[in-house]
Amino acid sequence: MAARLVTNDLLSLVAERFRALGEPVRLQLLHALRQGEQSVGDLVAETGLGQANVSKHLQVLHGLGFVHRRKDGLYVFYILADRSVLKLCDLMCGRIEVQLAAQQRALRP
Repeated sequence: MAARLVTNDLLSLVAERFRALGEPVRLQLLHALRQGEQSVGDLVAETGLGQANVSKHLQVLHGLGFVHRRKDGLYVFYILADRSVLKLCDLMCGRIEVQLAAQQRALRP
């Protein structure tokens, strides 16, 4: 595979997406959407967060292309735009689990 030209503009766009993923509530919403399309009300019930808070974070995720949305009457439904973001989350979770296990082994008497 050829090396990709990484410009400062591209790095800025990547950093913007990582900043969005740096918010635990947004990761929680993405994880909830792993199950498939859900309404804002479903996400509120699943996360225990307020409707305004959920909507605010979904707006950010939508603006950056992490989720798609559709309206049906009074309801808005969200779905993952690209499941590869879950691969990124799974990769990081796996790495953290390995590090924690190593730390626990090191601390055992």
